[in-house]
Amino acid sequence: MTTSALVQLFYLAAALLFIASLKGLGRAATARRGLFMAEFGMLLAIVGTLLQQQIVSYEWILVGIVVGTAIGTPMGLYIPMTKMPERIALSHAFGGLAVGLVGVAEYLRLGSAINTMQIIAIGAEVLFGGLTLTGSLMAFGKLQGILPGRPVVYPLQNVTNLALLAASLALVGWLVANPSAHVVFYAVVGIGLLLGVLLVIPIGGADMPVVICLLNSYAGLAAAATGFAIDNNVLIICGALDGGSGLILSLMMSKAMNRSFVNVIFGAFGKVADTGPAGSASGPAPNVGSIEDAVEVMRAARTLIVVPGYGMAVSQAQHAVRELANVLAAGGCEVRYAIHPVAGRMPGHMNVLLAEANIPYELLYDLDQINDDFQATDVVLIVGANDVVNPAAKTNPKSPIYGMPVFHAELAKTAIVLKRSLNPGFAGIENDLFVKPNAMLVLGDAKRTLMAFTAELKGGGH
Repeated sequence: MTTSALVQLFYLAAALLFIASLKGLGRAATARRGLFMAEFGMLLAIVGTLLQQQIVSYEWILVGIVVGTAIGTPMGLYIPMTKMPERIALSHAFGGLAVGLVGVAEYLRLGSAINTMQIIAIGAEVLFGGLTLTGSLMAFGKLQGILPGRPVVYPLQNVTNLALLAASLALVGWLVANPSAHVVFYAVVGIGLLLGVLLVIPIGGADMPVVICLLNSYAGLAAAATGFAIDNNVLIICGALDGGSGLILSLMMSKAMNRSFVNVIFGAFGKVADTGPAGSASGPAPNVGSIEDAVEVMRAARTLIVVPGYGMAVSQAQHAVRELANVLAAGGCEVRYAIHPVAGRMPGHMNVLLAEANIPYELLYDLDQINDDFQATDVVLIVGANDVVNPAAKTNPKSPIYGMPVFHAELAKTAIVLKRSLNPGFAGIENDLFVKPNAMLVLGDAKRTLMAFTAELKGGGH
């Protein structure tokens, strides 16, 4: 077998493994197997690439492997699961940077010998690569709190973005006619970098799961364009899978919020009027309770539903949730978990955290499965969630989240809400649930509060 045939065999095996991994990742029971298949497929793709006869020297490749391993290993080992959205945003940024650099290098290498197909592919590559790089960095900044979580807007913002996109397409057309126009090429690179910033800053924090999916799609499109530019089949297949699955997931997440996908991208979701903090003179004050008050309610409960949100991730309270649930279950209380599609900062964020705490997957229910059960539930324990339990989504047409499917948490006999303070959530939207007569807010760090609940229940019996 020739080296070229062996490379293509490795690429074929890698592509089949990538497809099989997506199928495996579609179910919790097979997700781990799907991840292993994807990892093995990537290993085969790397080995096949290293066998390419076009490689004349391995020195810089080895340097890249060492540097990449030195960066990636600590990221995988030491970044906590609570920071997984930020890590994924950084990974997208690195991917965008990689394909962008490949595009620039390929443009310089081919020079005047570049053909029409190649210049179109390279133009798309550097445009999407630059967009993914800066867009992912903006998403990381919002998730990390370096940048404001609320939308950053200015007049004619969407018109400006569309004009820049149209200009980039026109410049790629210019390059087709005149590939040696280096200034035009670098203008495309610059527009891609600028669009990444301008497309993400007007997107509010509550839409971050959709943004993460969309950035994943951009990275896939950039990788596919790279495959066309350098004639690499596995990059074309892998990029198409990544781009397509990311786009489909973005659309699914938008549907879960009952909102237009276009509105997510261009709507500056989360831009709301300043209504003042909860409990101000403009409305009733929330019922703030003590740990002892909440424990008495839970002690009498026979059914309890936990609704986790990003606040649980911030306080790393997933293990404390499990310990409290174990104590309640030992006393005869049925405990279940309600998982909203957009809870957290990425798809499946809450599922990952609860799985880390060894909470059985069969106790996790999505919105459609459990929403009708809230009215027959004694207690709903809301751990750092805000928008997914906000009744304004059903009752207030002026609310930015109006129409978004939310949990019917206000229908439970008692809703115990764990929050750090009375400030609005990440999206900056006041929650009407907090002033309901059956709601009790317990302020403080969620992990410490849950541990105090558990200690009180153990001490007083159940």
